[in-house]
Amino acid sequence: MPIWPLPQHASATSDVQPLTLLGLLTDWQWDWFAGPMLLILVGVYLWGVSVLRRRGDAWSPSRTAFWMLGMAQLAYATLGPLGVYDTVLFSVHMVQHMMLSMTIPVALAQGAPITLALRSLNGRLRSGLMWLIHSKLARVLLFPPLTTAAMILMPFVLYTSGLYDLTLRNPVFHDLLHLWMLLMGSAFFMPLVGPDPAPWKVPYPIRILLFFLTMPFHAFIGTMLMGSKTLVSEAWYLSFNRTWGPSPMADQYLAGGILWATGDFTMLGVMSALFIGWYRQSVREARRVDRQLDREERALAGHEQAADDQVQEHGSPQEAGVSGATMQPLPANTRTEE
Repeated sequence: MPIWPLPQHASATSDVQPLTLLGLLTDWQWDWFAGPMLLILVGVYLWGVSVLRRRGDAWSPSRTAFWMLGMAQLAYATLGPLGVYDTVLFSVHMVQHMMLSMTIPVALAQGAPITLALRSLNGRLRSGLMWLIHSKLARVLLFPPLTTAAMILMPFVLYTSGLYDLTLRNPVFHDLLHLWMLLMGSAFFMPLVGPDPAPWKVPYPIRILLFFLTMPFHAFIGTMLMGSKTLVSEAWYLSFNRTWGPSPMADQYLAGGILWATGDFTMLGVMSALFIGWYRQSVREARRVDRQLDREERALAGHEQAADDQVQEHGSPQEAGVSGATMQPLPANTRTEE
């Protein structure tokens, strides 16, 4: 199937070709919103890595690999088949939704872009970034309960109101929805699973609790879509008059299952990684405490040894005091009476 088989944001008047297994690899389009953003994100990150290497500083290849994995997912979700058919099939949109709000932000968080920027920038740019990280605005926007609430409420608001239908009919709102999903997911996941500095330091138990809180809501909205007898954006999807693929109702049932399963599996995977990180942190903390106790014990033993050496050389303090009293000469003006 040729590249660019559809105009951007396909509608009922578009010549919609059937989606095939081969098309899941070959159907790509250029988007003047997502395309330049992708190129900038990839270019700036690789520039930062090159700055560190020219300076002789190390940067973990795994961090770069995670960032590129996130960029590859972003390209597939916006320029690839998901971007081509996201307005045609609700199930395709749902895969795109979960990638933009969950799997891509998790990969980008592991790429540690803020740490890379702080290490590669100098002067006012670095100071400005540090100020922004610890600013009141960042503390509000990255407040974990707020980002958790956004993750929970966003699917409800999107699919139970006319907002989703608006994004299907308006290309600008369509692109803004993609940007919102990516930013919302990044604001939620990066402070919780990434190594970058953040305005809030969240303990591991609280992080796991926040992930637990989101899981039932993804399952609820997923089962709600699966059991609904009314189509989301019914007029839009029926206007295509497709003779291929699942029926609109079956497609919505599949979309609900994707939302339910992908949300739960992603959260379980992230929580498993957090449990491992929590365990490793506990081991490191225990080793640090052991080293501190060893240092204190060695220091105490050294003080005791120094005291013993002093006693052996000069005698006990009491003996030193008596000896000093008997050996002191009499004052010059003192006469001995006979």
